[in-house]
Amino acid sequence: MALALALMTLSGCRRDPIPRADPVKPASAQVAASHRAMVDDLAAIATRVAEENDYLSDKPAIDMRAQLAAETPETPARLRFRTRFELGREELNLGREREAIEHLQAAYDLFPSTGLPEDALDVCVYFLAVSHLRLAETANCCRQPSADSCLYPIQGRGRHDDREGSEGALPWLEKFLTLPGAPQPQKMNAIWLLNVAHMTLGDYPDGVPERRRLPLYPANRPKPEPFPRFPNIAADAGADTFSLSGGAIADDFNGDGAIDLVVSVWDARENTRLFLNDGKGRFTDRTEAANLTGMMGGLNMKQADFDNDGDLDILVMRGAWLGKNGRHPNSLLRNEGVDSAGVPVFRDVAPLAGLTAANYPVLSGDWADFDNDGDLDLYLGNESNSDFRCPSQLFRNDGPSAPGGVNRFTDIAAEAGVRNFGLTKGVTWGDYDGDRLPDLYVSNFAGVNRLYHNLGGGRFEDVAPALGVDGPEASFPAWFWDHNNDGHLDLMVPNYMNTGCGPYLVPWLMGRLLDPEDTPALYAGDGRGRFRDVTREARLDVPMMPMGCNFGDLDNDGFPDFYLGTGTPNFADIVPNQLFRNRGGLHFDDVTIDSGTGHLQKGHGVAFADFDADGDLDVFIELGGAVPGDRYYDALFENPGFPGNRWLEVRLRGTASNRFGIGARLRAVVSDADGSERSVYATVNSGASFGANPVSAIHLGLGAAKSVARLEVFWPVTGRTQTVRNPRLDSRLVVDEE
Repeated sequence: MALALALMTLSGCRRDPIPRADPVKPASAQVAASHRAMVDDLAAIATRVAEENDYLSDKPAIDMRAQLAAETPETPARLRFRTRFELGREELNLGREREAIEHLQAAYDLFPSTGLPEDALDVCVYFLAVSHLRLAETANCCRQPSADSCLYPIQGRGRHDDREGSEGALPWLEKFLTLPGAPQPQKMNAIWLLNVAHMTLGDYPDGVPERRRLPLYPANRPKPEPFPRFPNIAADAGADTFSLSGGAIADDFNGDGAIDLVVSVWDARENTRLFLNDGKGRFTDRTEAANLTGMMGGLNMKQADFDNDGDLDILVMRGAWLGKNGRHPNSLLRNEGVDSAGVPVFRDVAPLAGLTAANYPVLSGDWADFDNDGDLDLYLGNESNSDFRCPSQLFRNDGPSAPGGVNRFTDIAAEAGVRNFGLTKGVTWGDYDGDRLPDLYVSNFAGVNRLYHNLGGGRFEDVAPALGVDGPEASFPAWFWDHNNDGHLDLMVPNYMNTGCGPYLVPWLMGRLLDPEDTPALYAGDGRGRFRDVTREARLDVPMMPMGCNFGDLDNDGFPDFYLGTGTPNFADIVPNQLFRNRGGLHFDDVTIDSGTGHLQKGHGVAFADFDADGDLDVFIELGGAVPGDRYYDALFENPGFPGNRWLEVRLRGTASNRFGIGARLRAVVSDADGSERSVYATVNSGASFGANPVSAIHLGLGAAKSVARLEVFWPVTGRTQTVRNPRLDSRLVVDEE
């Protein structure tokens, strides 16, 4: 029987370490050179941001300022209007809100003499309102942040002490709503922003004109049952990085049993950072000691032990959104063991591993042992578009055959039939038909999604159209999970409504159901290779604008919940990040408001993990937008606990399988008070496609179980099931593969 060791019970306050913490490996000349080369390449990319990244560049503002300075009294009024308007937009993106307001106001004052069509004035008024709202955010939420800042509905300490920005926005919003030619989608946005502005001033709902007033909850849905508030403790925990959009990984990188954090930023001038956990949920930045200085940029990350040496490595994905300019190398940060202070040390071996031979812009990728040979392979869902056609890549892990003992990867996407050529936003692996071979789902924005059925022998077939899982068309993230806890994998594919939140959110709050083509998709699998669309019956036919995402059992009832990080690159698109509670696998309740997790700042990498070792999952989200002026502090929502519900945490150590058992299936058979038995299922993976849960610690909520009869571990490589009998409730187990 496998070793089944209870490492900690609920009465404890820490995790004991897994007995593995190898000292730092000496760097070979090849590995050291590989790391230096990557640092140099990334430094060179950082110098080209102004030329290659339209979101982050200050060149348009510099050009507009020069154009403004060169104007004379003879310059035509319409040209002077356009210069001021465009300069105002650029200054807003750069975070210079007062300058933006000054130039937009000047453009507004010039408009009557320009002879331009009325729609030019509409846009100017709209951005005057948006600039005032961003001024309000900067003066309050950024410079005087509290744990309640930007949480929808804004109340308590989240209300603005500095009222200038929101008070300045209100008349512009009202004016925009009275303009006869203003586009209806932007009017919907303005109604939403008007309500939010009144919240910041503390006079919602009564201060909102009745004809503009929005309810907090949609009128046609039952209000969910009460749900406890998850306080944002990021500042106290030392995890409140102030940055732009990026990725997040929660996992144990130094083998001490505590879940650490790694956070990246898509700006090629900002460093990836490692925060080590002290075991009680408090973090210390150990980036420099971990040899991560110079690891710049990265919109997403995924961890895996690609070389099966017992510690977790990091893949950093770069270049997303930038098309031809996004041909940035991805990093493969090999964990070389821990130093004398317990800090893991990383070296970038991507060039040696063969991952930088052809670089494409990539947002999402995932690890799996697709050929069941015991090591992890990698799929990168690269972003192809009409201007830059590029394939996705399937890298087969060929073992330690590269210089310096590094594992070598070979791109076999063409012969495997998985090149895709889509604007890929989500990638996830899962064995949906139970044949022991992981299958691949690829979410392509504004295109057809793929479900690549693993045929074995390194070949795949796209069966998404035949199985009815090729939509929605505007999808973004995606993930395999068992939402109804029947032992079969399901698919969740949210719909990304990137036209501003107002056209969807406002009608929704006023009670209009979404049209079928507008909805996300939840596909329930039967374990035999078929799916059924259960979106409406699961009450998920709701507006979503997800970028980041992840899932986990927050209330320990045995059914996974999920959290979405929402938004768009536009300043005006502020929409609450959303938390959905799973009600017994039958439907989901939107508990965003009660939980206090409805952050209005742009949400990206999401991770569920038991950071404070108290037996329940907390939620970390990396916050911040795409442009320099849209920075924000990351959030860490602490789980207050759900008394009466029990749990197990399982750590696998593969031998024939990959070391952390990615792809293995878990089943806990529990007994309830009436003597009846039921099962709780999980698959070992890092969760959804934008953010990463721990693969070293798989959390199983058990509901009101009175005992655990057995824990079963199914290892796909060997096809064997191991059984651990009578593990203790509320304990942590290590299971070695026999």
